[in-house]
Order: sequence, then C-alpha cells, then structure tokens
Amino acid sequence: MSAMIDLGPHAAFILWAYGIAAGVLACLIGWIVADYRRQLRRLAQLEAAGITRRSSRIRARSKVTQA
Repeated sequence: MSAMIDLGPHAAFILWAYGIAAGVLACLIGWIVADYRRQLRRLAQLEAAGITRRSSRIRARSKVTQA
C-alpha cells in the first residue's frame, strides 16, 4: 500500500488548492486573534480612563433597585 494517494494528472492543482485554502484559513484565524487582542487592549484603556460599559451600568442600577 502506498503512502500517497494517487490524485491522477491533476495532483499538483489539487495540492496547491488545498495549500492555498489552508494558508487563507490560517491568515483569517491570525487576523481574528490579533483583532481580539487589540479589542481587549482598547477596552482596558477605556476602562482605565473611567469610561465604563453600558451593560455594567445597567447591572449596577438593577442591583440598586433590587436592594
């Protein structure tokens, strides 16, 4: 049994297509991870400056009204 599957006369095209698709997918994942980290840093900067999230104000208000 051979280690490589016979892809026929179009093997080069198939392998290049899979390689390019994997490369694009890796780039998209990298972009998402970088954007996530950038958003976390920006959020930390805003909170350090005293700007809070609207959702935290709603939670704080609901705790006050429940008490």
